[in-house]
Amino acid sequence: MLTPDIMLYGWKSLKGYRTRTILMLMAMSISVASVLLLTALGEGARRYVTGEFASLGTNMVIVMPGKSETAGMGLSTMMGVTPRDLTLDDARALTRHSAVTRIAPLNIGAVEVSWKNRKREVTILGSTSEILKLRHWELASGQFLPKADWDRATPVCVIGKKIRDEIFGAHAALGQWIRLGENRYRVIGILASEGRSLDVDVEEIVIIPVASAQSLLNTPSLFRILIETKSRESMLSVVDFSIQTIKQRHHDEEDVTVITQDAVIQTFDNILTALTYAVGGIAAISLAVSGILIMNVMLVAVSQRTAEIGLLKALGASSKNILRLILTEAILLSLLGTFVGFIFGLTGCWAIRLALPALQAYPPLWAMLASFIVAISTGLLFSLLPARKASRLDPVFALQGH
Repeated sequence: MLTPDIMLYGWKSLKGYRTRTILMLMAMSISVASVLLLTALGEGARRYVTGEFASLGTNMVIVMPGKSETAGMGLSTMMGVTPRDLTLDDARALTRHSAVTRIAPLNIGAVEVSWKNRKREVTILGSTSEILKLRHWELASGQFLPKADWDRATPVCVIGKKIRDEIFGAHAALGQWIRLGENRYRVIGILASEGRSLDVDVEEIVIIPVASAQSLLNTPSLFRILIETKSRESMLSVVDFSIQTIKQRHHDEEDVTVITQDAVIQTFDNILTALTYAVGGIAAISLAVSGILIMNVMLVAVSQRTAEIGLLKALGASSKNILRLILTEAILLSLLGTFVGFIFGLTGCWAIRLALPALQAYPPLWAMLASFIVAISTGLLFSLLPARKASRLDPVFALQGH
């Protein structure tokens, strides 16, 4: 029998047993689709997290109060208990390194903002004029914090777009005086940036000078010190300088954690990549289950088609031809199931991207190739047993239905 004849025969066999074929197609397609969907979710989460950290800025070094032995946040940091607070003087001392281009001391807290009869809870971010360029934010209107002495508590603020819409509505915001807690601040600018940054919504923050934030929040300490370096190559030098400088200022006690943006991104990238592989592997197990289903159904099919196989052998088909016929059916079934699974999987990924635009759920190329190879391999592997059984049937007994 020629290869085209074998393929045509296998295709007609699949069409002849539609219920059986549809059930096996569903099993195979669902398995392939689950691999694509789960790996797309994992890859989308990885891209989202690394993108969020990348948005912190370029060549970023972050100084945090509290010593952590694992380059993360230690128990003392999480509990808010540290040997010595980070101060504005500590931040000034770090500007002495030649590779430092910008430094932004940072305070974060929550207070109530009010204007006339409108009020709501907001996140206060206290910093300096450098935070705008360091974080790559943009202004929609007005101006940013003035370049003043860090210790000067100037009563001005810059607000996010949602704060502007909810507090002022149709009224002009620029030049208006708002109340933050018990203090009054004049609105001098409105941010155009969107999204989340430092775990807060940029559209829902109010930025004030760092000294004003310390006074408003009644704390002399800083939440973070953000440092931008001239190049990636100089980041390690700045890290060492920061640790040693603050150690000297804190009576020779190393009580800060200094991390780089690249280190944070790489850590999350590794974790989420491993998670993507894991969920992809779990989903791939379903492909093996589908292969077992194909084997069981094909064994039943061989027992139901003994007379047909006996007739083929009586007409001159060899055992090798019968083996090829059964294997061709399984491969066609696997190919068709994989194709349908790709359609379902890619459609599901598109629906996820449509519902969650921030989560770019595109299945990685390796997952698509792996699902295709595993699907075809399992279909071929698990069809060998029923194919060998069919090829060994005695034509006389097969024609009798035995």
